[in-house]
Formats: sequence, structure tokens, C-alpha cells
Amino acid sequence: MNADPLLKPATSPVPEPQDTEPESEAPRHGPGPSSVYFKSERDKLLLTLPKPVEPNVAWLPLWEELQQQIRAGERFWQVNSEVELIVSDRLLDQGQLQMIAAALDQVQLKLKRVNTSRRQTAMAAAAAGYAVEQESPALPLQSAANAAPLENPLYLETTIRSGTEIRHHGNVVIVGDINPGGSVIATGDILVWGRLRGVAHAGAQGNPDCRIMALQIEATQLRIANQVARTPKPPAQFYPEVAYISSEGIKLASATEFGKNIFVPPQEAL
Repeated sequence: MNADPLLKPATSPVPEPQDTEPESEAPRHGPGPSSVYFKSERDKLLLTLPKPVEPNVAWLPLWEELQQQIRAGERFWQVNSEVELIVSDRLLDQGQLQMIAAALDQVQLKLKRVNTSRRQTAMAAAAAGYAVEQESPALPLQSAANAAPLENPLYLETTIRSGTEIRHHGNVVIVGDINPGGSVIATGDILVWGRLRGVAHAGAQGNPDCRIMALQIEATQLRIANQVARTPKPPAQFYPEVAYISSEGIKLASATEFGKNIFVPPQEAL
């Protein structure tokens, strides 16, 4: 089976305006620079938790300090501000994340994103419906020319709901659907064992060899490296497909035929 016709190019995304206002911090409280603290950045708040001395230790003291910080800094932020929780390599389960979200909700703050280097924390946050950014502090996002090795794949058994964004420095496997309004951004490949109806961006650091695979593709937008496209009108019958970059842009091919005549075309065979 040949590849489907070329996908329709999507309009180029409008660049986000650059923020020229200086960042500001709410006053810190507690034992020092390793304590819990809030920081204002653009139109959101960053809530940073200290790195754990030992994994899974001292949650109760941290929880008490977090509540003190929330009460002490209430006058420094705007009502209904969005919060990004930065937990580094601290391991948090879904119950602890919900405790933090409830405490923020009491002062009219909304937990929206969790930034973590722990796979278990990323899985718990995604299952709770929060946007997730998972990357190792030692492996910051780089240009494609000198990109760091990819991390272990992020495996999630959940549906990515509207408003949820998953970011990972490696391959991402979703056992579930990506609903409209949900998005997955990976520096490697994206595999969806379900319906892809939101946004998927593979090769986010510029790798054009990455692919997006799903049992059913009805994506709002597909992105591979710097190529952007939207899927054509849904077919009468769905089948597993692979999105890849060809010389003509992003194209779709049946998963059963992809390795036969797409990955190694006859004219390019050795």
C-alpha cells in the first residue's frame, strides 16, 4: 500500500511575545535557599520544592512548610494565577499532588503543570490531569546538532485530556487516547496505542527522522522537527498509521506497509 497523499501544511505558529518585564520573587520563608518558595514568571507562578536529601523522606515537614509559604505569600499574587510545580527529582504520588493542588485552591491558585525528572512523578501527574514536563536537570533541551542522548521512554497508561500537555526528553508511549486540546511533545518518537486527536510533536529538538505512530490518527496538528501539518479528512475506515517526513513534507503511511516501501525506498536501497 502506498503512502497517503501529502498532508496539508498547517499555518506557521505565531511566535510567542517575548517577556521584557523582570521576574519577581515573593519573600522566602524557612530555613534558607533550599526551602519551598514561590517565584513570579510572566503570567504564572513557579512553586519550587527543595531537592530531597533522601528519596521519599521528610514529606510531613515539607508539607507543613509548603502550607506556611502559601499562607504567608497570599498577598503577593493575583487571584486565579496558574502554578507550575517544580519538584526536581523528588518523588511525589498522586495523593500528594492532589494535597498540594487542594492547598493552592484554597487561596485561589490553580496547579496546572508539574516539572519533574522522575518518571513515577510524571506518571502520577499525568494521571491526575496535570500538564507534565519531564526532563533531567543534567540534560537540558539543546539544539539538534549537539543534542544529548535521549532518556528512557516515558510510558503512560492514561488518556491525555484537553488542556494537558506532556513533555519528555525521549520517546513517549501513550496507552490510551490523546483527546482534542491535549498535546504530547517529545524529542524522540511518539507512539499512541489509541486515538490521536490532539497535537503530537515528535523530534522536538529538530530530529527529522522521528515518527508519530497511532492506531487512529485524527490529529489537530502533527509536528515532526520543524515540519507542521494537519491531517486530511478522516477516512471511512481507520487503520494504524505512521507519520514521517519525506522530501515533500509530512506524510502518512499504513503501519503495515511503512517498513516495506517507505523507510527504505527502492531507489535508495543499498
